[in-house]
Amino acid sequence: MKIETVYFGEIEIEESKLLAFNHGLPGFQDEKQFALLDLEGNPAFKILQSTKAIELAFVITNPFLIETGYEFKLDEQTVEQLNINKSEDVSVWSIVTLKEPFEQSTLNLKAPIVLNLNNKQGKQISLNDSNYHTKHSIKGGEHHASPNTETR
Repeated sequence: MKIETVYFGEIEIEESKLLAFNHGLPGFQDEKQFALLDLEGNPAFKILQSTKAIELAFVITNPFLIETGYEFKLDEQTVEQLNINKSEDVSVWSIVTLKEPFEQSTLNLKAPIVLNLNNKQGKQISLNDSNYHTKHSIKGGEHHASPNTETR
């Protein structure tokens, strides 16, 4: 099928590679189908592109590349919703907020995107762990704090 994308114009993608977000993403509940696209020349990042809304695309990355101590336990509801049977089927991503210069970019460790690669189901979850933030530095090990936020 052909889809329009923010970064690549019109592209052809196999329907078997599309990801289903049955509950949409927070703030985008009507967006239920996305394509995970490679960012040519930069394997650390991918584009999560809506198949319906051309302007809706997120730059994402593997959070473990930046924050090696990142860890959380999936709740039973998410495991059931995504029909996860084994941990090898799970892939975790974080949304990146790009800034200029790039070193000021941040990633959202508070609300990772969890994918079941086996059945192509996905969900963005919200973690209760106060050690993780929505504006974690892309340089790792720190987050950008507002004046009322305590840094670690």
